[in-house]
Amino acid sequence: MTNAPQSDLGPRESASGHSPVGPIPRDERLVVNPATDSETGTDTGRDAGALALLGNVSFWGVTVTQFLGAFNDNVYKQLLLLLFVKVPADGGGTRDLQWVALLMFSLPFVLFSGYAGYLSDRNSKRKVMTICKLAEVVIMALAVLAFLGWGFWGWNLAIMTVLCLLLFGMGTHSAFFGPGKFGVLPELFSGGDLPRANGIVLSSTFIAIILGGMLGSIFKETLGTELWIAGLVCVLIAVLGSLSVLLIRPTPAMAPQLRFHISMLAIPDDITRLLRRDRPLYHALVASSIFWLSAALVQPSIIALGKLQLQEGDIRTGYLVTVVSIGIAVGSALTGAISARGYGLLMQRLGAWGMVLTLASLAIPLGAQQHLLGYWGSLAALTLLGVATGMFAVPLQVFVQSRPPEGQKGRMIATQNLMNWIGIFLSTGIYAVGNQLLVWLNLPRNGMFALTAMTMAAVAIGFRPILPHATRRTIDTRFENLN
Repeated sequence: MTNAPQSDLGPRESASGHSPVGPIPRDERLVVNPATDSETGTDTGRDAGALALLGNVSFWGVTVTQFLGAFNDNVYKQLLLLLFVKVPADGGGTRDLQWVALLMFSLPFVLFSGYAGYLSDRNSKRKVMTICKLAEVVIMALAVLAFLGWGFWGWNLAIMTVLCLLLFGMGTHSAFFGPGKFGVLPELFSGGDLPRANGIVLSSTFIAIILGGMLGSIFKETLGTELWIAGLVCVLIAVLGSLSVLLIRPTPAMAPQLRFHISMLAIPDDITRLLRRDRPLYHALVASSIFWLSAALVQPSIIALGKLQLQEGDIRTGYLVTVVSIGIAVGSALTGAISARGYGLLMQRLGAWGMVLTLASLAIPLGAQQHLLGYWGSLAALTLLGVATGMFAVPLQVFVQSRPPEGQKGRMIATQNLMNWIGIFLSTGIYAVGNQLLVWLNLPRNGMFALTAMTMAAVAIGFRPILPHATRRTIDTRFENLN
């Protein structure tokens, strides 16, 4: 059993994996500096650690499994978003019902994340991940039948319901997969390997989002009513994911004697007690939830910008979504490497403000089609938005993974998932209301980016992690050396 990484992320854990008795000092905040000694600032085998990580079969098992799962999620979700952005309405015209698809995908995370965390700590995380991947194969096989029905009967309430229920199934699969996927990383890796692993996994995830979103857009524009072919591709990807999870080294259950309690359907009692005494961890979860609420508003806003405001086709609209993912992949990989050198906090702050500024630039209603940047300017701004997103997300994720005791990591990740998806769930209502308000006021669709910028500004202003004095001195010394 691998102990939690000993780093400047927070209070040291004892050999048994439990936090020291007593309250956690209030002045500790988000610190990501696991690859260095906090007092001396010296590196601890950085290059050797990176090579060892790349030669680790379990690392590639996690990375490939996550890549294929994210790819499948985004092929199917992109198909439904493009289908739902222009749903035929009674009496002619169309309606933007993307919020319905987003609601169906996010709802399972709100309903099941707590129980998923319990299962992740009670059982081997690899076992839970394997069952989830097999469930994905079944869901995608049913999607083939649903797309056959859509091609034969076209739009009707029954077809829309089935498509949405399958999206609900994909969300359910991902809700149970998430605590194992992220919770297993601290069990497999420690020290400087953990931010590197997170950076590469998150980077590859967004490469999968790039390819999945683009393939979904290509399928929608080229296959016409033959979307069942896309379903077959998704089945194949799910099968490959079920095989790749076997590469991950089996890990023992971290809390095999854990007994179920009704509170575990939401936030378990022991996690609630931990968050009450560990205010930095609680603040990180709140910031994470607001961050994902903001991020969830971006994808439908981009599709509405491309399809409805800039009047672009499915593929060129897909490019707008794709460049965000490219930026996140670059930002995540870069931040994973830099965080291992002790600059995670700086990257997190730059990322937060970078998101605010790029979102604000996308919202300026001037020029042709009431959009200052136009199509090509939007591509550049959305790429920078993605880079900033990766810079913010990686240090935050490493902190939440590393901070809790070993027997609580799965449930803490599940609690983070729950809070994140409550934010995403709320974003569906915010998007629906905001979209309707823009229509009533006869304002351009890029007005949603202004609302998103204000939401993210609350995180940039309100979430202000402070380094412990020893680590602050170390980083100050590093900046002096750089200068």
